[in-house]
Amino acid sequence: MNRRHFVRLLGSAVIISRMRAEAVASAPASPEPLPIPDVWGPGQLLAFSGLDGPTDYAQGIVGRTLGEPAMSIMLPTVMTIHLGGGRVLRTQLTCDSFDIVTDAGRTRGAFPDAHHLLVEGVHRVESMPQEFQALRAGARLLLGVRPHFDPSHLQAELSGLIDSRQRWIRRQPAPDSLESGRRRTLAKAIAVMKGQVCSPEGMIRHRWTTPDRWPHRDLWLWDSVFHGIGWRHLDAALAREMIEAVLDGQQPDGRVPDELSPIEATPSTQPPLLAFGIQQVAGPRPDPAWLGGLYPRLARYLDWDFAHRGVDAGGLAEWAIDEGDPNCLCGESGMDNSPRFDAAAGLDAVDFSAYLSLECSVMADFARQLGRAGEAEAWAERHRRLNRLINERLWNEEAGFYFDCNPATKRQTGIFAVSGFLPLICGAAAGSKIDRLAAQFGNPATFSTAVPLPSAVPAAGMPAEKDMWRGPMWVNMNWLVAFGFEKCGRKDLASRLRESTMREVERRYLQRGSLFEFFDQEGSLPPDRLPRKGPVDPTRPGHQAIHDYGWTATLYADLAFNAVNPR
Repeated sequence: MNRRHFVRLLGSAVIISRMRAEAVASAPASPEPLPIPDVWGPGQLLAFSGLDGPTDYAQGIVGRTLGEPAMSIMLPTVMTIHLGGGRVLRTQLTCDSFDIVTDAGRTRGAFPDAHHLLVEGVHRVESMPQEFQALRAGARLLLGVRPHFDPSHLQAELSGLIDSRQRWIRRQPAPDSLESGRRRTLAKAIAVMKGQVCSPEGMIRHRWTTPDRWPHRDLWLWDSVFHGIGWRHLDAALAREMIEAVLDGQQPDGRVPDELSPIEATPSTQPPLLAFGIQQVAGPRPDPAWLGGLYPRLARYLDWDFAHRGVDAGGLAEWAIDEGDPNCLCGESGMDNSPRFDAAAGLDAVDFSAYLSLECSVMADFARQLGRAGEAEAWAERHRRLNRLINERLWNEEAGFYFDCNPATKRQTGIFAVSGFLPLICGAAAGSKIDRLAAQFGNPATFSTAVPLPSAVPAAGMPAEKDMWRGPMWVNMNWLVAFGFEKCGRKDLASRLRESTMREVERRYLQRGSLFEFFDQEGSLPPDRLPRKGPVDPTRPGHQAIHDYGWTATLYADLAFNAVNPR
């Protein structure tokens, strides 16, 4: 090779090297993986996920952390495993594995399957119930449900098992631009989301989700919609499947139960949001074949609501009232103990009517996409009629708000509840009504609390209540109201509400380690100290804080993703 040719080759190599360097510099950086949740606190739930294999509704192991470094097994029966001792110095905690360092040493554990928990390190087990079987080898303990006990899990490669559980979180497509506290909370939300997934079983033929693996355990109608809205960012196919699972419980008359397990369905229903949920998870143009299969079932469900919940007789929808239980006067509404229902009377309900109107609007879109022009117009007419009646009967011009109305007396209740904002989501609120609702959002006498939006506002001269739907903030309602404000062109209010919601979820997670069911509207009490259907009672599951709650996790994830990449 002569010198000239060598110099030419060398020059070409330099140019190519520079081009490669520039390409690397200009290429988008690989997304930074999410951190593994690292806040220890009581109540966090651990269980085997349906993403990794079959779950077992009746005999799958479900545990929750205690304030001390310990885990209480809640299902299929109760027992306690102490993990180390003294203070928690460092931890990594997913929904299905833990690695904890305490003053006494290090303890690790993971679920090889739904029926076993493998623990290694410093630990101590309190009395072993007969439902469990255990096997030890040195510092290792294999705990299993007796009918399914498999001693081979004792030899599982625990480091690899934990790594696989953590790797699932790290590979989720989290936005890079989130601040540290937000990234940590999003990682926790995604971990909770994985833990809520259950495999097909019994009556439920699809993968499904539960609000929490303990104590709720079952599939719930509107919860599943909110779960799908978060899951669409991680696994759109799974998001669609978990909403389809709700329809696995549809009854011959068209009713969709509010609660479904692999073995039974309840006789009541819940907020009708299935068509809206399908629209949200599938986008504006869902697969025609998939939509075509769901459309008749959605129509039968909504027809059932119109026929059985007061709509045809009075024009507006009425929830069924649960008489005899002051702590759950209207479970169908999802707002069990709201002061809206203290009189225990059937009401023309703002929220039910708004949900139905929204569903009819979505069904009109679906019918048009499927070439069913006549049905599209029928749905659109139902939507218009509901909106007209919502404004005629439920709007109060003097107060500038929507109230429930007693159809027998034609008198509005005058109770300010967050449900009064929901005509925003269906287009009933328009023009000056939007401005009046915006004014309520900023009114310190009603909804402008330290942590907006309160679920209910106390009557004049009364102290604020903090029991569940009697005052605290709920993430799902804030999500819906923000959706409504944005739909009506008030993106400023939508952004403010979304940001305040995220900040409170983040604050309480970083303090307490959980994503809670509801939050103090005044921002003073930690969520696990708020009353729930009466005073906190650690011996009664329905009267204590619900930790690692489903729609708090999924809707937080949706807000975090949309804060960076709006849909």
